[in-house]
Amino acid sequence: MNRIRLSDHFSYKTIMRFTWPSIAMMVFVSIYGVVDGYFVSNFAGKTPFAALNLIMPFIMLISACGFMMGAGGSAILGKTLGEGKEELAQRYFSFFIWATLGMGILFAALGAVFMRPVSILLGAEGEMIDLCTMYGQISMVSMPAFMLQYLFQSFFIAAEKPRLGFRVTVLAGVTNMILDLVFVGLLGWGLAGAAWATVSSEFVGAVIPIVYFARDNDSNFRIVRTSFYGRALGKACTNGISELVSNIAMSFISIVFNLQLLKYAGENGVAAYGVLMYVSFIFASVFFGYTTGMAPVISYSFGAETHDEMKSLFRKSITLMAASGVAMTALSLIAAVPVCELFVGYDRELLDMTVRAYRIFSFTFLFMGVGAFGSGFFTALNNGIISAIISMVRTFVFRLSAILLLPLVFGTDGIWLSTSGAEFLSFFVTLYFFITRRKKYHYA
Repeated sequence: MNRIRLSDHFSYKTIMRFTWPSIAMMVFVSIYGVVDGYFVSNFAGKTPFAALNLIMPFIMLISACGFMMGAGGSAILGKTLGEGKEELAQRYFSFFIWATLGMGILFAALGAVFMRPVSILLGAEGEMIDLCTMYGQISMVSMPAFMLQYLFQSFFIAAEKPRLGFRVTVLAGVTNMILDLVFVGLLGWGLAGAAWATVSSEFVGAVIPIVYFARDNDSNFRIVRTSFYGRALGKACTNGISELVSNIAMSFISIVFNLQLLKYAGENGVAAYGVLMYVSFIFASVFFGYTTGMAPVISYSFGAETHDEMKSLFRKSITLMAASGVAMTALSLIAAVPVCELFVGYDRELLDMTVRAYRIFSFTFLFMGVGAFGSGFFTALNNGIISAIISMVRTFVFRLSAILLLPLVFGTDGIWLSTSGAEFLSFFVTLYFFITRRKKYHYA
């Protein structure tokens, strides 16, 4: 099968061939996160499972710069390649790796120091304080690798090697699953075992790409001697600010979710929310995987000024996102009971709460795809400001307002409904920017 180039014309078939590794990669990352939750919930118990979900938003908050550098950096790499500046793209590529590694080491050290007070701030009490602190501090061991893993997920696509990126992700995921089985299921290490399984998998996901790009290869990139590119770093941060904002906002929103659930539903509410997040990550990862896969193609067309191709990419992408949203909503409604039983079938009260929550939450996927693509689309066009605005209203403004206000009217159901309402409103914000910026970027 011929290798697909960023400069090729992308039909629906070509789009799916090029993006399926990115979609599968993101789905697989979500699945092995779900496996963590499954083993902790079923082998360690409800309290460790709640502790895992309570501290996870803070861990994701720390790792947000990895998402930012991956999205923002790949947009610069794609545009630079489209302009025909291959040597400069190589140096940018290498510099972004070193910059991300440095950020990872710094944030890991700070996270380890402040993990216990943060756990208390997030609402942990009694045994949960020690569990949150323990899991979080172990996770900091691989924080630099975790950030690099997300960086390389985007960079493999810019390097025209999405399938290799998928293979690396699968290997890392299988490592995590096997070690979850051994550490949590067989050896009984509980939450600590799940943490060490994740740490091991994140090192696998970071070290293999470094070895690959450090040697001669047939991709667009190789790690070379580089310099400090302050303007490129600033542009990457600006381009990827929507991903940073999105991850920070999502982490903050998850914290508010947990605090509201502790208030309205207690520990069961936090555990139910954990199931929702694990399963929804799988569906949402299809949208984000597609956007990640298409971003370098869009950036290349933008740099090369191929306007007809840009229009084709935009039209096809919107069609695919809308159709996927309908399919995922229907599938999640059908699968609500068996999926929830998989995680919390041992507790009838918790199961009933989780099934009801997931059925309400399912309508989120109707509108999520267009909003997720809109943010990634403008990042790929090197317009980080619009991308950040879309992400901010999606993940912070509307969702935070809904989480705080809807429970006053609908009780606990208002918490589950808040995400669907926020995605519905943000759909129209995304549509506004699509319409008002179409002439500037020539995509419609």
